[in-house]
Amino acid sequence: MTDFAALTQSLLQPETFDVTALDRVVTAAYSSGDPHQALANQTLMQLQEVDGLWTKADAIIEQAQNAQARFFGLQVLDNAIQTRWKILPSEQREGIRNYVVGKIIHMSSGDESVLQKERVFVGKLNLTLVEILKQEWPHNWPNFITDLVGSSKTSEVLCENNMQILKLLSEEVFDFSRDQMVTEKVKRMKESLNGEFAQVYQLCEFVLEHSQRPSLLRVTLQTLQRFLTWIPLGFIFQTNLIDTLVHKFLPVQVFRNDALDCLTEIGSLRDLDPTYDPRFRSLFTSFLTRLADIFSPETDLQPAYENGTEQDCEFLQKLALFLSGFFQAHLRVLEVPETHQALIAGLLYLVRISEIKETEIFRICLEAWYMLAEDLYKSEQIPHHGNMTRSMPASPMGLQLNGGATNNGGTQSRKFLYAPVLNGIRQVMITNMAKPEEVLIVEDENGDIVRETTKDTDVIAQYKTMRDALVYLTHLNPEDTETIMLSRLAAQVDGSAWSWNNLNTLCWAIGSISGAMAEDEEKRFLVTVIKDLLGLCEMKRGKDNKAVVASNIMYVVGQYPRFLKAHWKFLKTVANKQFEFMHETHPGVQDMACDTFLKITIKCKRKFVTLQPDESVPFVVELVDSLGSIVSDLEPHQIQSVYESVGTMLSDKGPSVTIDRKAVLAKLMEQPNQTWRMIMEHAAKNVETLVEPNTIKEIVKILKTNNRVCGAAGSLFTHQLQTFFLDMLNVYKVYSERISAAVAQQGAIATQMSLVRLMRSAKKEVLRLLIVFIDTSGPPEAEPKAVAEGFIPPVLDPILGDYKRNIAGARDPEVLKLFAVVVEKLRNNVVNDVPRIMEAVFEVTLEMITKNFEDFPEHRIRFFEFLKAINEHCFPALFSIPPEHQKLVVHSIVWAMKHTERNISDT
Repeated sequence: MTDFAALTQSLLQPETFDVTALDRVVTAAYSSGDPHQALANQTLMQLQEVDGLWTKADAIIEQAQNAQARFFGLQVLDNAIQTRWKILPSEQREGIRNYVVGKIIHMSSGDESVLQKERVFVGKLNLTLVEILKQEWPHNWPNFITDLVGSSKTSEVLCENNMQILKLLSEEVFDFSRDQMVTEKVKRMKESLNGEFAQVYQLCEFVLEHSQRPSLLRVTLQTLQRFLTWIPLGFIFQTNLIDTLVHKFLPVQVFRNDALDCLTEIGSLRDLDPTYDPRFRSLFTSFLTRLADIFSPETDLQPAYENGTEQDCEFLQKLALFLSGFFQAHLRVLEVPETHQALIAGLLYLVRISEIKETEIFRICLEAWYMLAEDLYKSEQIPHHGNMTRSMPASPMGLQLNGGATNNGGTQSRKFLYAPVLNGIRQVMITNMAKPEEVLIVEDENGDIVRETTKDTDVIAQYKTMRDALVYLTHLNPEDTETIMLSRLAAQVDGSAWSWNNLNTLCWAIGSISGAMAEDEEKRFLVTVIKDLLGLCEMKRGKDNKAVVASNIMYVVGQYPRFLKAHWKFLKTVANKQFEFMHETHPGVQDMACDTFLKITIKCKRKFVTLQPDESVPFVVELVDSLGSIVSDLEPHQIQSVYESVGTMLSDKGPSVTIDRKAVLAKLMEQPNQTWRMIMEHAAKNVETLVEPNTIKEIVKILKTNNRVCGAAGSLFTHQLQTFFLDMLNVYKVYSERISAAVAQQGAIATQMSLVRLMRSAKKEVLRLLIVFIDTSGPPEAEPKAVAEGFIPPVLDPILGDYKRNIAGARDPEVLKLFAVVVEKLRNNVVNDVPRIMEAVFEVTLEMITKNFEDFPEHRIRFFEFLKAINEHCFPALFSIPPEHQKLVVHSIVWAMKHTERNISDT
């Protein structure tokens, strides 16, 4: 060990540095079993910091026997070029430049087997040369391109490496330069590369025409592809480049993918002068001619993709990119009569590619399908009807129907031109429909049906794009969409095409086109769909099968509120089906049933609270009577969702609502109120029962249920809150006192004890309920003046006193939020209470948040929201607080403006 340590020390001294010693250290660093590995790695890191080591880089590269040591030498040189270049004397800069160029030429001009062996090292040398070019070219090295092109003609092997250098240079200047070089420098380099490109193009042209070396031809095509994004258009359209790519290289398998990359860049060029349109038509038709020699538009590509080579699979993905990019850039250009046939053939090719079961390929195709569907839909609109002249709204249900055969110019409708492919596009969209956010049941990697645990944002975004595209396609031909969907549903019912995936994608597609059909068409369509799905649910055996069908029924019905509102019997059947699913214990089914029921009640609430034909009482009355049995198998969070649904129904106070909403609310809350009274009765006899963990948990559940009902029902909830308001404040007071006692006895650590945390959660639920109640209060049941006089005074003492007395770690930010909402909603009605509120919360909170910018982040934002509310709605109250507090208000606002968190400084 001592000998090796001495060796490492000798390396760190410039006068004793030795390449042989470096070889030994590098060998140790890259040998996992070597006992000196850690010291060797440490030495290499220290070596990089040694000033002047770069002067020995050439010796390391030339003399080192270990390949990694040579790479180390090159890395040291790279670091010097990137960090010290500007301060090096000109002769040293020229020396480095000449050494790197000479080394590249030497390694690229000799025996080809040597180059193959050293290809990785030469690639690293190329990168080093590009780093030098970024510093020197063009101002200090104006003849670089000329020299490079000249040397390329001496040897095909050297030419191949020079192409790599040109490719790297183009990438650096045009793709990666934004964050690495100043704008003026980049501009000069681009101008120089543009000005000298004729030489480069002639070299590429010469190679493509005369070389027989496959590796050189491939790298030349790859280099050309990098250039095509920025070169003058004349080099593309006024030369034989396109013909060479299409007729010479596309048919040959080894060059096909690289040629297609070049054609994709050309085909995606857009916003050009219309004089180029004939060139693009010629390119497309000649491309399809060659493509037909490879496979026809009728070919089933899935087996080819599954069994093909990696190169074949890559070709299909690149073909998708070419066709999708070309259509997005030049669709209208191809609509002239002479290219109709080619246009349809190209679209049919893209339909076939879309059928490949590969997510990335489908997403590429989807971009083209969305563009085509949107473009055709918009061209079908009639401008002189104002309500129909609109682009795609946020909700697809807002789209208007237009079944006319002419577009707005009175000419033949474009959709008839595309009729041969639109059916195929609808088919692939339905087959590949992405999962909507509302669906909670998925098939896992083991083939089991489980509840989804995380949201896939990519899939959600894809669903939204596909939904919009399918809505457009449905507008263009509702009958075709309906025929496809119903025939596929029939195949699910008779079992000929039954699978979870087939049913899922079909139902997600059915749900996605809500509002795209005329109302009578939608009614006929949906009646068939729901009847078939309900029958399928009864027919299928096995919990997984039933769960899949159930999730699809719930998704579809939740998407069609217009239909449900117009057909009470169906709405009632659907609601009762959700109640049935609430007893199904398969993972995810109950959650989805509760979510769907809530979604339906939000859209159709009036139907549930008004008397419907052939009913003796409104649905909500029957619902609250049987609520206990409906929720008997649900978890607490699911029960709270059902309560929120009923609260949503009761929020409707329109003139047609004749039920006694107050009485129905009382009936709804009967069970939680009964449990609450029982807890209060026990507490009256022995207050210790209130601090039992199970009791606290029960109180939290009751408060959460009330919270959900309050948020949904609005001001009607006043009647419910009055039944337990004072009891609730007493519970808050008891928990506050117990928490304070625990902190006094055990210090701040007490706030982490399980019982204290439970009591704090109950306090937070009290505060959240009050926040929601104040926020949703309003006439007629909860006028601001009545709320300010009836509810606010009892709240002040237990909540404000507790906040002020507590230690910082036990203060709840919800208190600040509560009083911000009080001020915001009740305004002048609480102006006299503001000084008392300020006195309790102002100074103690300021002490918490002004020590730094990080502690108590939730308190910070709530504190400044509170100040903002007072400033906007109760400004006169600021003149009633003590002068020292007035100064602190101003200082705190100034301090907030300096805050690093934008949501605080903007408040």
